[in-house]
Amino acid sequence: MRSLAIMQPYFFPYIGYWQLIRAVDRFVIYDDVNYIKSGWINRNRILINGAPAYLTLPLEQASSHRRICDINLQQSGIWRSKLLKTLELTYRRATCFDEVFPVLAEIIGNQTDNLAEFLTHQLQALSAFMGITTQFIVASRDHQKANHEGQARVIDICRREKTSIYINPQGGQNLYDTAMFLKQGIDLHFIIMQALPYRQASPEFLPYLSIVDALMALGPDAIKTHLDAYHLISREPSNTSQVACHA
Repeated sequence: MRSLAIMQPYFFPYIGYWQLIRAVDRFVIYDDVNYIKSGWINRNRILINGAPAYLTLPLEQASSHRRICDINLQQSGIWRSKLLKTLELTYRRATCFDEVFPVLAEIIGNQTDNLAEFLTHQLQALSAFMGITTQFIVASRDHQKANHEGQARVIDICRREKTSIYINPQGGQNLYDTAMFLKQGIDLHFIIMQALPYRQASPEFLPYLSIVDALMALGPDAIKTHLDAYHLISREPSNTSQVACHA
């Protein structure tokens, strides 16, 4: 039985995103949908001086009317060195800095100007670093948009991928019709994250930070326990309950 997930690419996403990748056989990078301003596509949070602060990829002419795959990063190379310096100053005393920082430097140093290509490379590189073997599919390349939108397109991609299990973040419970998936022979499940505490540079544990924060504290081996801290739920077609979820 082949399992599948579909998600927009995010910048250094939180542990729950990686749990979703780890939970499936194939992961579709949904890069040909519209960019979301003030979302997680080009920014995430780390701890700076014990408080959450944004780490951001600067973009050229970003707009919610443009697809992610059509947006470019700023061509000036200055932002790369600034990002790396911020990460170095913030985490140089972290337990796993020496192991993790070179991987982040390689990712940030990737010279592509295209946002989607940059994020795709990042997801592949960090997955390999954490021992995640899920196969990545790029929507703009492998499943070019037809006449489908929303749920219909998700089901169409599932059919093309010959998947029997589709897993979605828990926040999508109110967006998808279980019965429609079942009609296509697809079992719909939602992933529920358990935020396990780890040592942070803050007075109390703050969940849902960038994977960077967790990797600096845990490294690629110890983080596997956190990647497996989830469970899957299914929903009856008539159930319309909704569970909130951080993206």
